[in-house]
Amino acid sequence: MKAAVLTKFGAPLTVRTVPDPVPGTGEVLVDVVAASVIPYTGEVISGERGFQLNLPITLGAGAVGRVRAVGPDSTRLKVGDWVLCDPTIRSRDDALTPDIMLQGWSARGDGGLRLQGYVGNGSFAEQLLVPTENAVPLGSFDPADAGRLAAAATVGLVPYGGLLAAELQPGETVLISGATGNFGSAGVAVALAMGAATVIAPGRDEKMLAELENRFGSRVRTVVLGGTQEMLDAAPGPIDVVLDLLPPSAGNEPVRAAAMTVRERGRVVLMGGVQDDIALPYRWLMRNSITLRGQWLHPRTANRRFIELIRSGLLDLNQFDVTEFALDDIADAVKHAATSGRFTATVIRP
Repeated sequence: MKAAVLTKFGAPLTVRTVPDPVPGTGEVLVDVVAASVIPYTGEVISGERGFQLNLPITLGAGAVGRVRAVGPDSTRLKVGDWVLCDPTIRSRDDALTPDIMLQGWSARGDGGLRLQGYVGNGSFAEQLLVPTENAVPLGSFDPADAGRLAAAATVGLVPYGGLLAAELQPGETVLISGATGNFGSAGVAVALAMGAATVIAPGRDEKMLAELENRFGSRVRTVVLGGTQEMLDAAPGPIDVVLDLLPPSAGNEPVRAAAMTVRERGRVVLMGGVQDDIALPYRWLMRNSITLRGQWLHPRTANRRFIELIRSGLLDLNQFDVTEFALDDIADAVKHAATSGRFTATVIRP
């Protein structure tokens, strides 16, 4: 089969012929129909992101495709079934604190690198081998939606995991810190789909703030990124949940300012890429019974629930405009993804 392989950091991806994967017990082989190209893919290729990768490796995180073959312990998946391939792979020998890696993308620690050595190759390929639990059945599915679903899952499952961790309830007010970014803007859409009454959307990109207002109407209240009081003034009442999705370049002050908007007994979830420590007042946290937690990615059960948000119409795939590229044009796809706007996506169609 053909695959886009990263041989060394700083070198372009090379489309080459590699051995076809062979599924064993606990594995499923999928024919890739659509794989989303994350906007910062170029930074992974260059090494700028500093992701842990055993090279050479086929890049690509997640895909939509059809089952080509299943292992002997698969009891429900059948050849030809449509599936969403979740790139979040967890070791199976420690249910409490499993090692984790993102297939075709990054690893966490030595254990994640060991996982990567076994099932590390990603979705910029004609076929993808995944653990059985990572092939999420889609049921009846319109093939024309493959690209949009791949794009929506790539950017939407991250904030969805954070909002599940925050136990967001219908009718609550949520502040999405970093709302004008790729994951943050998707987070606005997901929060509304989950029933948030109001989403407070702070950001520096005034054009994108205007688009959020135009796209979602009065349930979204935007504010040019400033201090805590400016965000509080934009809210119709107490802010129940704060979800931070700020990128590494943002620094710690916007994280702290957003966190401090949450009401007494509110919840703050940190999911962004900020590298610096943040200083939150001990007495404020304690006396206001604030719940503060970090969340990396999403639980495995989130995939099915996310699909149901889409199937029910609460999260509309038509919000995403998709530009598709052939696998041989991966270099052009990476460049295109880097310049894409929010709610636009770049997809490889092997």
